[in-house]
Amino acid sequence: MSTDADELTAHLKKLNAQATQAKLDLHDLSEELPTNWEKILAVAQRCHDAHAALMAARKAAAAAEV
Repeated sequence: MSTDADELTAHLKKLNAQATQAKLDLHDLSEELPTNWEKILAVAQRCHDAHAALMAARKAAAAAEV
């Protein structure tokens, strides 16, 4: 495996961990409702952004393999 491939793998793992944590945070918030309802938009936006970054990185990685 080349260094670039190793870096890409590490980057994807980091983004995946961030997306997973954001998903868990959103889930936890939903279970606590109506407590902390004010945080819904911020937590949802962070979850959306994390998953968007992960999907974009996966798409770029797939394109690089072609």
